[in-house]
Amino acid sequence: MLECRARRFGTAPSRVPRTRPHTIPPVNFDDYCQQKAAPAGSSVYYALRQAPLATQPRLTALFALRRELEETVKETSDPTVGHTKLAWWHKELAALADGQPSHPVTKALAKHHPAIAAEADALRTLVNGYGMDLEQARYLDLANLQRYIAQVGGTFASLVARASSANPADPQPWAADAGRALMLAQFVQDLGNDARHGRIYLPIDELQRYNVTAADLLNRRYSPAFTELLQFQTARAREALAAAEAAIPASERRAQRTLRAQLALAASLLDEIERDGYQVLHQRIALTPIRKLWIAWRTARRR
Repeated sequence: MLECRARRFGTAPSRVPRTRPHTIPPVNFDDYCQQKAAPAGSSVYYALRQAPLATQPRLTALFALRRELEETVKETSDPTVGHTKLAWWHKELAALADGQPSHPVTKALAKHHPAIAAEADALRTLVNGYGMDLEQARYLDLANLQRYIAQVGGTFASLVARASSANPADPQPWAADAGRALMLAQFVQDLGNDARHGRIYLPIDELQRYNVTAADLLNRRYSPAFTELLQFQTARAREALAAAEAAIPASERRAQRTLRAQLALAASLLDEIERDGYQVLHQRIALTPIRKLWIAWRTARRR
């Protein structure tokens, strides 16, 4: 402070004290992951709170990684820049596998996820899945869309399931369907916001079947045809969510509280969207925090 005051008033001290080099305080990677993945009041926040305390940090880090990748592709208008950023993540995940992470998220994974090195292939698949967002904004039919859904939703849910399980080496084959179901529900919830960002995750042939155009979505035009389209999309997502919940083995149901809570929250949100008349083009319909808490808590304690 004396040195700063002397310089501020234009006089120099007779002797300049030695100072320590300026350093940036290290980032608390657990806090970083929490804010990135699960801010208070979010659905992910309440889903993660259902996991055992010992498991929560590794799951939070996984959700933070997913959020980083989502932001990379959805907040980047130039595909070249997006690919460059994803290439950086490929390198960072390779560094994680080698025990030399540098990002707060990968540092958290290194500390909390004892089997993270074995997930190298799945992590690469996840990054490549998000890369599809930089190449393709619309899909001709469900078969084409399913590849994206599998690489992103299926891969991520499988990562979460293995990280939650008492036996991380178990492949948890049921989990991919849970991830796919969650993405189908997300497409309904985020339809308007995705369209405003130039992405439409409803297959083109299904839009045509219901006489709804991309322009209708972009311009937020509601119609009886749009309602019928959303009724179909919601019914398919709801059926997928129920099937995914039923497929979780009895031996895993207690460990998989986070995914089960997510499935229940997604189903309840679809009910809310239906009650609101599918008004998702101009707004993002959400459950209140108290409802999220109740649904997640109740589901986690159901056998």
